[in-house]
Amino acid sequence: MMKQSNTSDSPELAALAGELRISLGKLIRRLREQAHSGDFTSAQKSVLLRLDRDGPTTVSALARAESVRPQSMRITVAGLEAMGAISGEPDPADGRQTLINLTPRFRKQLKASRAAKEDWLVRALQAQLSPEEQGELMAAVKLLERVAAF
Repeated sequence: MMKQSNTSDSPELAALAGELRISLGKLIRRLREQAHSGDFTSAQKSVLLRLDRDGPTTVSALARAESVRPQSMRITVAGLEAMGAISGEPDPADGRQTLINLTPRFRKQLKASRAAKEDWLVRALQAQLSPEEQGELMAAVKLLERVAAF
């Protein structure tokens, strides 16, 4: 079993954790400013990202994956359908089921949104960091990935 640590054990590490949280929060906010993804709720964003990552699925499967009741997921899905972000088609394997997926138009918007964020980030990295610092950041990203997988 892993030992629980408290912040008094390592004040330097606690300070690092606080600074990292603040810096990542600022970076995330700046990235969000770079693309206009619409006025989606957090539940809607979560569903859209899941559909983008995992592909078509049913409302029931989405509800299970998001740990919400199917009725709540139906409301979320209905809102996304009304916005034109998703659509449903009969499941070829089971015609009683409907598979929900991103619409081609929304998929195009999502791709453009991600490109805008990445373009901004590339410009910021070039403007703010020397080539050596960019290398240091690349190494730090690998460390952040390890921390995120904990």
